[in-house]
Amino acid sequence: HFKNITGSIPQSITKLKHLVLLDLSDLSLSGPVPNFLNQLTLLDRLVLSDNQFSGSVPPNLSDLKDIRNIYLDGNKLTGSIPESYGKFTGTAPALYLARNKLTGPIPKSFGALAYPYIDLSRNKLTGDASMLIKPNHDFTTFIDLSRNQFEFDLSKVKFPKNLNWFDISHNKIFGAIPDEIKNLESLNQLKLGYNRLC
Repeated sequence: HFKNITGSIPQSITKLKHLVLLDLSDLSLSGPVPNFLNQLTLLDRLVLSDNQFSGSVPPNLSDLKDIRNIYLDGNKLTGSIPESYGKFTGTAPALYLARNKLTGPIPKSFGALAYPYIDLSRNKLTGDASMLIKPNHDFTTFIDLSRNQFEFDLSKVKFPKNLNWFDISHNKIFGAIPDEIKNLESLNQLKLGYNRLC
């Protein structure tokens, strides 16, 4: 695995029309995550984790109809999560946006999709994130919202039955812990600490 590769992603990468996996993780790449990545129309997996990318999350990755995994975690991305990420052309991908500097609320459009994995931890996101936790989202197994500034009533939440990992620690979440949480047979990680639960 190469280390210490610097610079930005060149537009010439769009000539690789049959690319299915693009893994540029754990390098020293910088600049914005380019909008032209949506020209890699067969892309199934985009891994840009642990670099120095800055600027906003590119909204048009939702155009990729075959995308199954988007890893943008461990960068310096700022601004809000794009509204378009609640409107993927295909099925919702596993979405990793952790360890950035993202702000603002989660778009309401997210309530329409069932993300199999969603990791938004260690940002500065605010508002209501409960639309990510839906009982009819059977494919949702991993939700990590920890270390943000989310505020919502946990007692009103209904959980997806196959949830395996649920971490909402270090937020401003209030209400009671729902009784039904004990019925989640797949759950093996539950972290609720450092909130305003009663």
